[in-house]
Amino acid sequence: MDTKAFKRSLNQSDNYHRKGFGHQAEVAVVLESEYQSNLIQEIRDRNYTLTRGDVTIRLAQSFGFCWGVERAVAIAYETRQHFPTQQIWITNEIIHNPSVNQRLREMNVNFIQVENGVKNFDIIDRGDVVILPAFGASVQEMQLLNDKGCTIVDTTCPWVSKVWNTIEKHKKKDYTSIVHGQYKHEETVATISFADKYLVVLNLAEANYVADYILNNGNTSAEKLQRRTEFLAKFSNAYSAGFDPDLDLEKVGIANQTTMLKTETEAIGKLFERTMMKKYSTAELDEHFQSFNTICDATQERQDAMFELVEEPLDLMLVIGGYNSSNTTHLQEISIEHRIPSYHIDSDLRILADNQIEHKPLSQDLHITKNWLPDGKIVVGVTSGASTPDKIVEAAIERIFATKSGIAIS
Repeated sequence: MDTKAFKRSLNQSDNYHRKGFGHQAEVAVVLESEYQSNLIQEIRDRNYTLTRGDVTIRLAQSFGFCWGVERAVAIAYETRQHFPTQQIWITNEIIHNPSVNQRLREMNVNFIQVENGVKNFDIIDRGDVVILPAFGASVQEMQLLNDKGCTIVDTTCPWVSKVWNTIEKHKKKDYTSIVHGQYKHEETVATISFADKYLVVLNLAEANYVADYILNNGNTSAEKLQRRTEFLAKFSNAYSAGFDPDLDLEKVGIANQTTMLKTETEAIGKLFERTMMKKYSTAELDEHFQSFNTICDATQERQDAMFELVEEPLDLMLVIGGYNSSNTTHLQEISIEHRIPSYHIDSDLRILADNQIEHKPLSQDLHITKNWLPDGKIVVGVTSGASTPDKIVEAAIERIFATKSGIAIS
């Protein structure tokens, strides 16, 4: 499929919308009322620090809603206003935040049902309105919706679209796209749908495995077969159909899921650059390696702010954001790497009565911790993922103040 030609054709269709419907002013008032916070603005004005009683809150200097998220939510609200009586669907969560997605449900925006891991598009009728979320949709989904004659409202973040453009550049020169990301994540699924050949690596350890294979895939036929078999088993489900590591890793281009750790994406890019220089020489590098900067500014800013925050004297860290939010999870990782007791919650309601908190430790199920707030004076670091409204952060902070003051919370 010529994905570039399809996107060009879709962009010219009267049924495709990417810039809203002219209701920005009205929607902005609603969004400010529902998601903004006077307390958070006060903390910003106080140099990101606020003390009440025994609690000092230190807020990261970049956190919460990013421009791409605000844009996606605003367009979704505009869509409901512009089509007040029509059936509206969304192909996935608009963003990874439970309260925002629940708000859309209350506005009668329907979410495509997933059955046995497969989305059921049969329930969509011709002429229905379908919203594509901030992290995009696969080319196949867009084609299906277009063939159905749906009105498509595309809220895909421009940074995600930038990665798609990079994939198109890889294809043009027959490069295999090595994507730093989670192969099941909605954004990565959308990204690899634009590729002819791809391999998804989760982290630097997997990237090192691939680099080692490129440089040393065995000396004898038996060794090469064993190495190849191990490779394909290790990355099962994370490569394109018919992927051949002995042929398809001769020319590689780097791309990424925009919410991955910036430092790790950069390290993976440098790793493959060195690998190709070692195998093919510096003079031939451009024939075997291609890399573009596709790291999202907002993700980078929030990670940089977190690295600054963890250098402060903190007793504990509260990280607020959806449990399936990649960028939020990476903020949690930074705190853990600096050995700060850290609690990842998706809502203020996870802060329970009697000084308990229901949180998600990294790579574990939900867990309730008792007496999570220590006695005496404490300093609490607070940050939130790019899909978390300020009002949720405010509510969580107020629950911390209430708990330390002995005020009952429910």
